[in-house]
Amino acid sequence: MRREEFLRGNGSSNKGQGKGQNGNNSSKALNMHNNSQKNNNSGKNERNHSRKQQNGGRAVSIIPLGGINEIGKNMTVIEYGNDMFIIDCGLAFPDMDMPGVDIVIPDFTYVEKNKDKLKGVVLTHGHEDHIGSVSYFLKKVSAPVYGTQLTISLLKGKLKEAGILNSSKLNVKRAGESIKLGCFEVTFIHVNHSIPDACALAISTPVGVLFHTGDFKIDYTPIEGSAIDLAHIGELGQKGILLLMADSTNAEKIGSSPSEQLVGESFEKLFRRAENKRIIIATFASNVHRVQQVIKAAESYGRKIAVSGRSMVNVVATAIELGYLKPQRGTMIDIEQANRFADNEMVIVTTGSQGEPLSALRRMSSKEHRTINVGSNDFIIISATPIPGNEKFVNKVVNDLMLLGADVIYEKIHDTHVSGHAYQDEQKLLINLLKPRFFIPVHGEYRHLKKNAMLAESMGISSENVIIPELGREIEVTSDSIKYGKLIHSGNVMVDGLGVGDVGNVVLRERKILAGDGLIIVVVVLENGSLNVLAGPDVISRGFVYVRESEEMIEKAKELIRSVLEECKLKNTREWSDMKSKIKEKLSDFFYKKTQRSPMILPIIEEIGRDEKSKKEF
Repeated sequence: MRREEFLRGNGSSNKGQGKGQNGNNSSKALNMHNNSQKNNNSGKNERNHSRKQQNGGRAVSIIPLGGINEIGKNMTVIEYGNDMFIIDCGLAFPDMDMPGVDIVIPDFTYVEKNKDKLKGVVLTHGHEDHIGSVSYFLKKVSAPVYGTQLTISLLKGKLKEAGILNSSKLNVKRAGESIKLGCFEVTFIHVNHSIPDACALAISTPVGVLFHTGDFKIDYTPIEGSAIDLAHIGELGQKGILLLMADSTNAEKIGSSPSEQLVGESFEKLFRRAENKRIIIATFASNVHRVQQVIKAAESYGRKIAVSGRSMVNVVATAIELGYLKPQRGTMIDIEQANRFADNEMVIVTTGSQGEPLSALRRMSSKEHRTINVGSNDFIIISATPIPGNEKFVNKVVNDLMLLGADVIYEKIHDTHVSGHAYQDEQKLLINLLKPRFFIPVHGEYRHLKKNAMLAESMGISSENVIIPELGREIEVTSDSIKYGKLIHSGNVMVDGLGVGDVGNVVLRERKILAGDGLIIVVVVLENGSLNVLAGPDVISRGFVYVRESEEMIEKAKELIRSVLEECKLKNTREWSDMKSKIKEKLSDFFYKKTQRSPMILPIIEEIGRDEKSKKEF
């Protein structure tokens, strides 16, 4: 079904492709395990010697370039000798210390320098924090990309926008299938998450089998497809897993994560409570399971569904095409048609659950949405938990919506959101099944990583065999050891508009000064040769003080500038940089004493001669 048909109200009978397959190809995955795990020491030494000659080393290097001590921007390099591949290539959203920045992506420098080794990029699932940087990466380094059907379909839209879709090498794989990447063999294993087609990875290496969970949870009653492939995971554990790299996002939470089915039950109750009101539901665009719950509830109450927000429209259209969303014919309508139906006949699914400034819900709350006008007959459900740092944005949207008269449901007690990440009991089950020798917590801030490391130790893994990773710090793994290696160039690359990497620490520092204390521009005209002041100095304030209410301070600042220029004249100081530095120094001290603020000061000096004029700007 075409996307246009979805927006005209057609359902889809297409069956989903690439779903998880419990137990499929298990024997193939089990054969990945390398004989170096066996106890035949003489044979192991002989094989290791052979591999060392062939691959140039005996330790597998694990290099986190993102997703460590942070939420998002997940990217990990796996390397052995002359072979390398990447797990995920995501983005992060800027925090309050990054004014003006749109997104943050990993630093690709190390991979660029070693691109001849790169065999491919393997994606665990289709969330932005795992695929959002692929388009930026492929503009720098050409490499095949592997992922499940929904993951690759979502990626195609990003690559098309970037103008590189036709030149990209995309490969769709199903759970249970394996790919060969140099000396590595990677098998996709079906797991549950808040988006379909999520997979863990079993990675056969010359030193043993590594297991990377991706983002996962254990949901025995999933909305779509089957439960996590515990049978396959258990069989791998019986053969022996050298290293487990486990998602740590919810490592602080005891027990097990609730099933997504719980949200569906809550929607039924809330839809009943909404009665004759229009229902607006805000959630993550990529939470396909949540949207399916909305579709089910809406259809049971005879309501139409309209989708608002560019990313939501794209994801929903793609999910319907692939059969992951199954609305009845006529359920879905265009957002432009929403106002033709009575309030009790409509559900609007929108972006903006995190209070993003440009999101559809934020525009509704500020009366800037071109179609939807929120009022007292709107019942709004925010079906998400604020990402750390976004609480203020979410609270502002909630306040603004309530001021417009809407009934807003956002409290946890309503069970409108469950996490897609495993709690402690789920982590314990996975460790019990895999029985890894070594353990590395991944995905999360340090507190999450630390908790997950402690949990692994409580399950019997020796503390010497547990390493908390650091961004850009190589971890070397052999069949019988794990340790930190060398430091690798890493960090944040900020994307601002069309600029990628042109906003660095210096620019951010200047933006913070401008945002916090404002700008002072000093303009003065000097006579060429004599350095006599012909005009000015003029002092222009932007974001510092209101000049009309600070005339006395501004006049004293002008006097100070004249005295600095006179001092330079007496000392025969003719270097522009020296004169401007002196002006900035004196004005900075003066304004700080007067206001306890430190504005950015920008001196501009014009020098005018009798026969010519030259202008030199700082």
